[in-house]
Amino acid sequence: MSKAKSDVKVLKGQEAEDRVYAYIKRMNRPFGAVDVSANLKGAVPKTATQKILLALSEKGQVTQKTENNFFFVANQNTVDTMPNDKVSELEAEAKALDEENKVLAAEIKAAAAGEFDIHSAFYLSHAELAVQIDETGTKAEQLRKRLEPLRSGTPLVDADALAALDQEWMKWRAEWVRRKKVFLTFWALVSDTLSPQDATELQDDLGIEYDSAEHTSVEHGPLCAINLKRKR
Repeated sequence: MSKAKSDVKVLKGQEAEDRVYAYIKRMNRPFGAVDVSANLKGAVPKTATQKILLALSEKGQVTQKTENNFFFVANQNTVDTMPNDKVSELEAEAKALDEENKVLAAEIKAAAAGEFDIHSAFYLSHAELAVQIDETGTKAEQLRKRLEPLRSGTPLVDADALAALDQEWMKWRAEWVRRKKVFLTFWALVSDTLSPQDATELQDDLGIEYDSAEHTSVEHGPLCAINLKRKR
């Protein structure tokens, strides 16, 4: 079976030399004639490439590696160098990108940890799931038992029990109002003869505590107002 003909144009003379030198200079690393010819897709044959490299070496455009005479590299004095300010700019850009990568790495790590927490919260083991199912079943059964009287039409608290609770509430509320009045009267008699500082110290010594904001809220709320109205 015959090989397909290559469409690559074979270069000769100065054109071949220019192509080989341009490749060596652009890649800027050691190459042998075989590699150069292969990388140029055969545009310059191997034998011609070897001769060109030797000629370029004599001209000082390439350097023949001393440890291996079959390899050539571009003369570093002929290679374009980057200005110092451009180098500094690229170094600064590289440093900024490095810092950005560190921030992104930290965010990825935090996101991964958050994902782990979410999985831990929503994906329980079989044992944990079994315990939760049992607890939920117990709570459901308790609620079911509490709802049974309502389903049958039986009130949870009958009218007599409710009336007794209402009467008991009014009785002890009246007692509380009476005792509070006695305290306020007695304390006014005692504290009138004392300076505010002495009165405060005596209050602390006796462990007297006034009604909290919650107590005051209940006292002025609808519960106490309704019951007082009933008592009258």
